[in-house]
Amino acid sequence: MNKKVKSQKEKILIADDSEINRALLADILSPDYEVLEACDGEEAVACLEQQHTQIALAILDIMMPKLDGFDVLAVMNLKGWIHSIPVIIVSAETSPSYIDHAYQLGASEYINRPFYKVAVRHRIENTVKLHAKQKYLEHIVGEQIFEKEKSNMVMVDILSHIVEFRNGESGLHVLHIRTITEILLKQLSHNCSTYDLSPSRIALITNASSLHDIGKISIPEDILNKPGKLTKEEFEIIKTHSEVGAQMLEGLIYYQDEALVQTARDICRWHHERYDGSGYPDGLKGDEIPISAQVVAIADVYDALTSKRVYKPAYSHKMAMDMILNGECGQFNPLLLDCLKEVGDYLQNQVKIRSAGKITSDSIHTLAYDAIHSYNVSDRTLDLLEQERTKYQFYASMTKEIQFEYSYETDTLILSEWGAAQAGVKEYIPHPQSDPALLQIFSKEDFCDLVERLKSAVPQNPIVSQLYRLTIHGKPRWYKWIARPIWGLDEDIPPTKVIGKLVDNQEEQSTLEKLTLQAQRDDLTELLSRNHAYDEIVQRLSNLKTPKAALIILDLDTFKNVNDSYGHSYGDQMLRAFADRLKSSVRNSDIVARIGGDEFLVYMEFKENIEKLAERIFHRISGTYEGFDISVSMGIAQAPENGATYEELFLCADQALYACKQAGRNEWRFYDKSMETILSSYSRQDSEGNEEETI
Repeated sequence: MNKKVKSQKEKILIADDSEINRALLADILSPDYEVLEACDGEEAVACLEQQHTQIALAILDIMMPKLDGFDVLAVMNLKGWIHSIPVIIVSAETSPSYIDHAYQLGASEYINRPFYKVAVRHRIENTVKLHAKQKYLEHIVGEQIFEKEKSNMVMVDILSHIVEFRNGESGLHVLHIRTITEILLKQLSHNCSTYDLSPSRIALITNASSLHDIGKISIPEDILNKPGKLTKEEFEIIKTHSEVGAQMLEGLIYYQDEALVQTARDICRWHHERYDGSGYPDGLKGDEIPISAQVVAIADVYDALTSKRVYKPAYSHKMAMDMILNGECGQFNPLLLDCLKEVGDYLQNQVKIRSAGKITSDSIHTLAYDAIHSYNVSDRTLDLLEQERTKYQFYASMTKEIQFEYSYETDTLILSEWGAAQAGVKEYIPHPQSDPALLQIFSKEDFCDLVERLKSAVPQNPIVSQLYRLTIHGKPRWYKWIARPIWGLDEDIPPTKVIGKLVDNQEEQSTLEKLTLQAQRDDLTELLSRNHAYDEIVQRLSNLKTPKAALIILDLDTFKNVNDSYGHSYGDQMLRAFADRLKSSVRNSDIVARIGGDEFLVYMEFKENIEKLAERIFHRISGTYEGFDISVSMGIAQAPENGATYEELFLCADQALYACKQAGRNEWRFYDKSMETILSSYSRQDSEGNEEETI
């Protein structure tokens, strides 16, 4: 009686130093997955080392002891695991710099805490499924490339073998040339970026190398197979094979423009040229010789030396290497000689073990994988896969919002079923800019504004977000519009789709409320205004319990010189740029405001030592703006354990700021009691040393 084998659950690794966080995620995932847990980064790496072939997904926290989440991602990149294991970062940290760094290291998703249980489960499931789908499609593409490459290689090998058969040389010569060419090209691509050596280009040159000696078909057999030394006249005849081979390919009626034919023609004509110009037939020198011909030239010499010929015995690998490196066979590109030295032992081994006419599935699948991931395979399936991945990532983060997709190609707007019902329109809307029902909801002015915002989006900053007033079922309501264009593999081509959502702001925003919102911001920098920052900080301080708090006041040293030398318009541009730099240097939870002129304020709460935070902010905001050095002074006041008012913190931070200025500026200091009287005695001076005002 046959027993039914129970399907094995996919494994998911959760790495987090908080046991409660691991338990929460394990509860969500354990019904459908086998959960592996790690309490720090080192334990996570050890688990990946042992079971990376079985793990379907890794969920990492950022802040962990020993190795943090970024360190684990770095190890996964180093070991190559990131290509087979998708990673989701789950963290309470919302700083854009953290999120950007996670994606740069290869994370598939970034989920903020606190999270919605159902949404997290779906995002994890979608990530696992999409990765499985991508691997399946890679396998299909790999199989197709395998069959195509196999057919190409068989045909090329047959043609070149005919030439070698007539030449009387070893039937392995063509395979040896291919093997050596491929190994040298891969090493060269690793050593330098001077030449265009993508995986597909390396494969093309390797294929074309098989045809390097087709011109020998025109050489008389008694000269080709002469056992002794050739006469001067015979050598001149045999030298013609390079030109004849090139002419044969140039004379093809079809396929003149094919890259394989053009590359093979270059190799045929110039694989006997030498780097110092002493070769034939054209006496080319240096990089006048195509890199394809340069590599095949070394491959041809090495195989001729190490193979038995009618006129000589086979030399040893060491002897052949010494002769080539010592210049006894002519001068070669120094970069290629370095590559030859580095791969010498490996090359000798590969030439021995690769049998004639055999193509391995592993080698072609490696080519397929490299080609796919370097975007050199023009396969529509890969483009669609990337679009599906982006769309699912975007949709997975949404719940009961008006979701939509717009196709540029068909000029069609598609809404989700729930969204269409909520808006009171059809799910499929062709030519939305002229649809009467849609224009009753969305004004033409707002529609044009949205279109302009989408046009200005770029792959580096793709998210478009704006508030619009929509009329839903006859009632005006404010919605936040969030959209993302989707580009294909070539980002120079315009977007193919736009996906997005409309989020109800819950409460209708009146004109007065919008004006109030504007009043909370500084007109020039869009940071919080001084008064609104005051209200926010007072509220935070009144609720402050376990975290510590600090207030930072900073200004630009010698900013007056900027206005005097370049004008106020330039000064305003610098202030806006500085405000952007300051905002990107702090956390989302921190309060950032402009309090007047070139003075700014930052309020932050923290659990540990603030010195590292302060040092990080100082170094990030310092630097240059369009060649002008930005010098900053920064005073910091920490709230004592028994609490402090906004006014007390502000005064202390202000005194610390002027202590910096007394000391020569361009530094940061914490307030201490020695600074209590500094403001009463400190005189501000202008750039010429004249006293401006006394505080």
